[in-house]
Amino acid sequence: MFSYFIILFYILSIFTLAIIFRKFAPHQKELLRKIIHIGIGPLIPIVQYLKISQITALVVTGFMSFLILLNYKYKIFPIIEDVNRKSYGTFFYCFSLFILILLFWNKDPLSLTTGFLIMTFGDGLAGLIGKNLPSKTWSFFNQKKSLLGTITMFTVSSLILISTSYLGGYAFNLNIINIAILVTLLEQISMAGIDNITVPIFSSLAFHLVITRIIN
Repeated sequence: MFSYFIILFYILSIFTLAIIFRKFAPHQKELLRKIIHIGIGPLIPIVQYLKISQITALVVTGFMSFLILLNYKYKIFPIIEDVNRKSYGTFFYCFSLFILILLFWNKDPLSLTTGFLIMTFGDGLAGLIGKNLPSKTWSFFNQKKSLLGTITMFTVSSLILISTSYLGGYAFNLNIINIAILVTLLEQISMAGIDNITVPIFSSLAFHLVITRIIN
């Protein structure tokens, strides 16, 4: 029971921070969304450390995915998807976690954590930096991308891959850079927020196949 209290406290803290930010900066809707996007990232290693069961994690993420779909129509939680563009990124975010839990929760939790952290921190920080600092920009499938945002995605993804490889006892190898390049390219294809499902799933699969599985 104490484990669930810690998880609930963490989630409520993130959303409380977001609500306070919304009150004092109501026009920063994209930044507010990124606070939640990045803030949820550390929850997965916390939940794994607390040894929550796979079934419980699947039920929670499956239910949340359903609620988010309803939210697009009924605006039950406007703070979650309060941006002026058509995107299913929040649903993909939650549903990708459901898929990762299904695939890797017991089999390879390090791959799950790696993929999810790349999405939350890599993609999240790339969006923040790319939108708020000036640099060369281009459009890809009608989505605006920037040089600084792309560099951020590659750099953060590489650092996460190096860190989780080290924690898993795997030596640095060029496959880490190859995975970072792959997810950076996937992040370029972001229409309707689809990168929130392609980035974590492909990065987790790649980490599992070319780092943990091959080396083991």
